[in-house]
Amino acid sequence: MASIWVGHRGTMRDYPGFSASVDAEAIHKAIRGIGTDEKTLISILTERSNAQRQLIAKEYQAAYGKELKDDLKGDLSGHFKCLMVALVTPPAVFDAKQLKKSMKGMGTNEDALIEILTTRTSRQMKEIGQAYYTVYKKSLGDEISSETSGDFRKALLTLADGRRDEGLKVDEQLAKEDAQILYNAGENKWGTDEDTFTEILCLRSFPQLKLTFDEYRNISQKDIEDSIKGELSGHFEDLLLAIVCCARNTPAFLAKRLHQASKGAGTDEFTLNRIMVSRSEIDLLDIRAEFKKQYGYSLHSAIKSDTSGDYAITLVKICGGDD
Repeated sequence: MASIWVGHRGTMRDYPGFSASVDAEAIHKAIRGIGTDEKTLISILTERSNAQRQLIAKEYQAAYGKELKDDLKGDLSGHFKCLMVALVTPPAVFDAKQLKKSMKGMGTNEDALIEILTTRTSRQMKEIGQAYYTVYKKSLGDEISSETSGDFRKALLTLADGRRDEGLKVDEQLAKEDAQILYNAGENKWGTDEDTFTEILCLRSFPQLKLTFDEYRNISQKDIEDSIKGELSGHFEDLLLAIVCCARNTPAFLAKRLHQASKGAGTDEFTLNRIMVSRSEIDLLDIRAEFKKQYGYSLHSAIKSDTSGDYAITLVKICGGDD
């Protein structure tokens, strides 16, 4: 069964000759021995696909009566612990938990909300919404509503609904019409009609939007990004710019996020873990290529210089090679 969480440009894939029971036993030994055998944990969990890791977790629970993630939590610490737990979490549940973390406590992590909601497909968003309800007994929409406001909230809710067209076919006539509508809603108007921007940018497919942006340039003689920057502000502006960036090139958007997470004072492990794990079976190869293209050095080397210990070893294995 082809999963909506697996693409063709991932760094991690199914392990040949896989046996869930053999792996579960090896992991149990690695955790239960005197001192943890991190090397075994890393080699097993980074060399299996997520689907296989779920089977290991099931087998582990059946054999030892405990949740694998709980044993990992009890045995490991710090960023390494978070990363290993992320690896054994089903993708939709992982995203649901990341969204929850982005909204809880003092202040909302808008950048994380934006990143997750703009880079997931409609089908993925539907699964994330279901997972969110299963884990927290609350609807994702209600949580977003209570943590955000205004046009930003409206746009996030539209994305969370998972209603973006996923078709690959493009309609030139529609692109011309949408471009004109966007132009009339912004540049060509005193005051901006934000709802129009939300509707078109949150519901049209990425290939369709790309064509619309070309048409927009023809009509207004400027890039849609420049119009958005000139017309809008705050988190709503950030969100629409992220959508434009993803429509043009999602891996490039995520490469930029990884670069921001790893450069300068202090590493943003929350972002680093999320992108590395969630894209490891989808498009991490493309993200790596974009990273190298934009910054002149490899993601592999960025990880090595910004992290250390078992945490670094695990991230480097997920990264899957140097460019």
